[in-house]
Amino acid sequence: MSVRNLRQLFAPKSVALVGASQRPGSVGATLLLNLREGGFKGELYPVNPKYHELDGLQVWRDVADLPAAPELAIICTPPPTIPGIVRTLGAMGTRAAIVMSAGLATARDSRGRSLKQATLDAAHPYLLRILGPNSSGLLAPSIGLNASIAAGGAASGRIAFVSESGAMMTGVLDWARMRGIGFSSFVSLGESGDVDFGDVLDYLASDPGTAAILLHVESVRYARKFLSAARAAARSKPTVVLKAGRSLEGAAVGACLSGVLAAPDDVYDAAIRRAGMLRVTTTEQLFAAVETLARAKPLYGERLAILCNGAGPVVLAADALQAGGGQAAELDEATVSRLRDVVPEWRGSGPLNLRGDAPPERYRDVVELLLRDPRVDAVLVIHAPNAVVDPADVARAVAPLAQASSRNVLACWLGGQSVSAARVIAAEAGMPSYRTPEDAVNGFLQIVHYRHNQQLLMEVPGSFGGDEPDREGARRLVRAALDKGRYLLADPDTKAILSAYGIPVVPTRSAATPEEAVLAAADIGFPVAVKILSPDVAQKSDVGGVTLDLDTPEAVRAATERMRRRLAELRPDARLDGFIVQAMARNPQAHELIAGAATDPVFGPVILFGQGGLAVEVVGDYAVALPPLNMVLARDLVRRTRIARQLKGYRNHPAADMDAVLAVLVQVARLVAEIPEIVELDINPLLAHSGGAVVLDARMRIAMADRSGSTLDRLAIRPYPAELEETIPWQGGELLLRPIRPEDGPAHVAFFNALTPDDVRYRMFVRVRELQPAQLARFTQIDYDREMAFIATRHTADGTPETLGVGRVVADPDNMSAEFAVTVRSDLKGKGLGILLMNKLIAYCRARGTREIVGEALPQNAPVIGLVKKLGFTVGPVDEEEGVRKFWLPLR
Repeated sequence: MSVRNLRQLFAPKSVALVGASQRPGSVGATLLLNLREGGFKGELYPVNPKYHELDGLQVWRDVADLPAAPELAIICTPPPTIPGIVRTLGAMGTRAAIVMSAGLATARDSRGRSLKQATLDAAHPYLLRILGPNSSGLLAPSIGLNASIAAGGAASGRIAFVSESGAMMTGVLDWARMRGIGFSSFVSLGESGDVDFGDVLDYLASDPGTAAILLHVESVRYARKFLSAARAAARSKPTVVLKAGRSLEGAAVGACLSGVLAAPDDVYDAAIRRAGMLRVTTTEQLFAAVETLARAKPLYGERLAILCNGAGPVVLAADALQAGGGQAAELDEATVSRLRDVVPEWRGSGPLNLRGDAPPERYRDVVELLLRDPRVDAVLVIHAPNAVVDPADVARAVAPLAQASSRNVLACWLGGQSVSAARVIAAEAGMPSYRTPEDAVNGFLQIVHYRHNQQLLMEVPGSFGGDEPDREGARRLVRAALDKGRYLLADPDTKAILSAYGIPVVPTRSAATPEEAVLAAADIGFPVAVKILSPDVAQKSDVGGVTLDLDTPEAVRAATERMRRRLAELRPDARLDGFIVQAMARNPQAHELIAGAATDPVFGPVILFGQGGLAVEVVGDYAVALPPLNMVLARDLVRRTRIARQLKGYRNHPAADMDAVLAVLVQVARLVAEIPEIVELDINPLLAHSGGAVVLDARMRIAMADRSGSTLDRLAIRPYPAELEETIPWQGGELLLRPIRPEDGPAHVAFFNALTPDDVRYRMFVRVRELQPAQLARFTQIDYDREMAFIATRHTADGTPETLGVGRVVADPDNMSAEFAVTVRSDLKGKGLGILLMNKLIAYCRARGTREIVGEALPQNAPVIGLVKKLGFTVGPVDEEEGVRKFWLPLR
């Protein structure tokens, strides 16, 4: 991922238009018109050998004739000319180009390369960035740049819009102009030969002119790059995704149910959630989400109170809340009592109907009471216009309460011109406003979903926890099967692999003959279940291949003979490799679940969970998530299914042991992450009850793994890098230097509290009395693809882990420069911890190929300045503007 030279793309000081024209309707003429009418103040160089002058501008015959290297070149010439033009521009010093021309992917040059690849090869030596090919262009309204073929420009604003589709670009621009929506930038990626979603997200995340980012996504090619950039952007700015092609995505295929169920669109949805972004399904929702999230306050709960001056709208809102899975607020008894004094007609529960003649004061009093209620997390105010009350007066009564409250107050102003003044007042008070009750509830639910996704964004899994699995044992079983040419593993082999990872399984044996089945049953203990073992039958029950509750040797022998005859009658083509014998695990209060894994062509391994049993495809109750998982992420996966409500218990059914279910999901994620040969896995059913969870049936598909890269490269999200752990001697004992993990939060708070006020100021450049939850999450829950924090840790006498020092480094997206910070517990200074942590950081950066490591410190921070000097850093003078001393160390 790289933001290198993207400034020249988004904010150029000079632009060359290669292929400028005066032919009506041509791309060159449209671009020249848009560049002129957009108000771009920089130098503009039209290039075309056919003209001497266009629209009063001098025209150059060739890019080599230009008086200076343009910062940005827009190229709309025939495909065969483009690689040469790019090469010449690169040699001149141009560092960004928009290739508008189409057809480069299919046309070939004399060496047999596609012209698209030839263009990228020509740009590479000069680090010239390419937007496109087949891009519809870019707009940067704040500098008057309209380098696009869109009819008309765009108003300046603080929303960035990024799309692969040129048609979507022009359509949304027209739609936004009608609604007065402005943009900081508007980008058509085209074929994303070089600049893609990841690059643009990285640039926009640090762009001070962009407050929110909208993405129209058709496909993603580099999952880890995209998710890493998306997670970084979503940490700082609302990022909303309109994913196209939901109905066009082909159904997933596979030998296991998980491979069939994990459809591509479900996987995209899981990835968007995990990245902390919000997904919407329409263009209207895309911009409504920005309105909502830009004005919304932090949401600490999901209970919504609704009030209106009429029954119809308030019922519509309540219905929408229930249909969307929202939670209506149940008011405190004291609040109910006071509200009855204000609204005598109210029955004491449900949404509040204030009646049509409700004066502004009644709105004010009700909203004030609701905002005081600890059981209310947000309030929706609905007003339908009438001849009695001025909607603007209602807005004036409610607006000060909304401004002063830490909770969200949303407004729905039904109607058109008569409520326009109320909408303006609400907007000035920072209240999200909507035109219909359903839109208002959907806006609130967007805040709820965004909050959930932001919480998931903070959940970067640490070490998997629990007992260490028998990895080598599992790998031996997989390799042995591959050596024999067996790619679909039946129940006994799959269970052996699951057992190696500590996943509870029902005792199971395989038997080649009825006689062996009898012996296996006696070994396991009666009663038992017997099933056929056939690679050609996916659902054994379809051919009578399952018999339960066999409690004698004779019953086992008779059942196996009967199943053999039945299979021969119904499926004479099917092979019978023998029988599976397993202990009965019947429990009338157990839930049948499915847990499994599949491999998505874009995002790699995915984990599936849902309601299991024979009708799993018909019931369709399942959800997917990206590995790795921890208990929090696994719990979110379960929560997104309907069966989750049953698992909590009902009537005389006790709640299932959720920790046992979650542990299975975490271990399944661990298994597929660490053994790349596993392509698909079904555990169906996974029986869950109050006493735990156990695997009844399982099957697995395996394949030869691609050994060209790291085993973990398959994962869209990098897990905890255990390979970076290092035990070192220190002060007569041992310390563990390792990457920080989310579960280090309590130890990190204790570490912070052990710092002196001066040490805190030296680290943060300001005085901080306590670590806020958001800061703690930011320090301990990191994206290991982007940054690294090593802690020096040991256990106290009572076994509690303690953090003694932290070294942190954050590289830029180009991996050119990495900024570091090192903090040692105040009572342990002068004992060599700083040197140990710095050497660990430097070695890590060298191994990553980082070019230099840099830092800064307050001039009074003599220990850190002395430390870096010992390590060979160059230390600069005090920066008078920033009040710090900067230092740097070249690494290569």
